Amino acid sequence: MTDTPAPAPMGSFERLLTVWVALAMVAGIAIGTLAPGLVQGIAGAEIASINMVVAVLIWAMVYPMMVSVDFGAVAGVARQPRGLLVTLVVNWLIKPFTMALLAVLFFDHIFAPWIAPQDAAQYIAGLILLGAAPCTAMVFVWAQLTRGDATYTLVQVSVNDLIMVVAFAPIVALLLGVTEIVVPWDTLVLATLLYVVLPLVAGLITRRVLGSARAIDAFTARIKPLSMIGLIATVAILFGLQGDTILDRPGVILLIAVPILIQSYGIFALAYGAAYLMRVPHKIAAPCALIGTSNFFELAVAVAISLFGLNSGAALATVVGVLVEVPVMLSLVAFANRTRYRFAKD
Repeated sequence: MTDTPAPAPMGSFERLLTVWVALAMVAGIAIGTLAPGLVQGIAGAEIASINMVVAVLIWAMVYPMMVSVDFGAVAGVARQPRGLLVTLVVNWLIKPFTMALLAVLFFDHIFAPWIAPQDAAQYIAGLILLGAAPCTAMVFVWAQLTRGDATYTLVQVSVNDLIMVVAFAPIVALLLGVTEIVVPWDTLVLATLLYVVLPLVAGLITRRVLGSARAIDAFTARIKPLSMIGLIATVAILFGLQGDTILDRPGVILLIAVPILIQSYGIFALAYGAAYLMRVPHKIAAPCALIGTSNFFELAVAVAISLFGLNSGAALATVVGVLVEVPVMLSLVAFANRTRYRFAKD
């Protein structure tokens, strides 16, 4: 596979990203409490269950990595199939079923004394929806932070999206015991267009305009902070939108977060460990493990609302997945970067 240029080491701003994200969480909750009108305005900017303000920020996060995608190297992915194999096995043969198992274990058994049975069933359903929807957009951010191979990451995400189109509904139907799952295709298609296709086209046009590899590298270095700013702003908005829920039901949110945390770290350990044993280079191993760890929360939230209602426990569980994801993923990015030296040379 053709090597992609190694990005420059993290600057001081990126090394303190966890601090900025934590401050963004606090700021988001404060804004949601003190300026509810502003938050309601942002919340109303939705098309097909996708918030357009958040979509623009995610686009800003994804675009810098798309500029790094070398289409001439796409054919080389076939010479390094192990990373893609790990991603597909973990995402579609393991992750949905372990999430369902953990959800049942905690809400039907461990947490049963504190949760009403009807609420437990709702939380289980929401967690199942999260587990069956692997991430699309944010993976590009995590891959960039681990200096992942942009071209290979694009192929991994694209293959996952194609499988999601045919596999999401049957897996959810099997695990929920519901035979008629209404998949919001408009959400799925629009998210793919906004988060993958449009940034990819913009990245391709940018590469054509810039021409030389040196110019591309220089431009990528200049716009790289755009990803981090977009991430911080997105976190602030997400926590602002859910500020009331966090303050009103902190105990329930903590209970829902427990199986999500176990699932996230467990899936990462499984995929990252498998990639290590299979001698997958780190620039492929890190993104392939992170794809399975994070979730396509727009799809999960949209399906939860369509099946169970806006104020349902299932919808709440998918929202908790959104709140937990960013801190978890940042911790895993840090771990992946610290263990880079243990992997085969890129």
